[in-house]
Amino acid sequence: MLKLFEYNWQVRKDWFDWCDQVHEEELLKKRIGGPGSILYTLFHIVECEYAWISALQGKPMPEEPPFEDYAGVQKLREYSAHCHEEIAPFIYTWNSDMETRILSDQNAKGEWETFQYGEVMRHVIAHEIHHIGQLSIWSREIGKQPVTANLIRRGLFENYS
Repeated sequence: MLKLFEYNWQVRKDWFDWCDQVHEEELLKKRIGGPGSILYTLFHIVECEYAWISALQGKPMPEEPPFEDYAGVQKLREYSAHCHEEIAPFIYTWNSDMETRILSDQNAKGEWETFQYGEVMRHVIAHEIHHIGQLSIWSREIGKQPVTANLIRRGLFENYS
């Protein structure tokens, strides 16, 4: 599972680098088929990862900060790095004994739900991959080559030859 988090972090960094080559107007333009703009989608990815992993660490689910505070590539990159710093130690110490621990969470309707930690971890991974697909489509719509979503050739696994 760790390798998939590392994959997502690499791809996210690549998208931040991609954003450096795009006019801010395009990055903030409201898009169809996702949570909002390109930058807001990256913010949403970071925020969801941070909130869920914080909850797994036993911290209260943080309130979502205003996007406007991070509505620039560099600010968002820094926010992502800050969140990463806080959650990476937990992810790097993940072990199979944690799989079936239970997280109780109150949903938007005020109802309590329970999830296994392993389910939440996999949800966070899949959530980012889903939104990266949306970014790829929007990239093509504005005439730019998207970041590669390939898992291979990223140096995450040993090569056996």
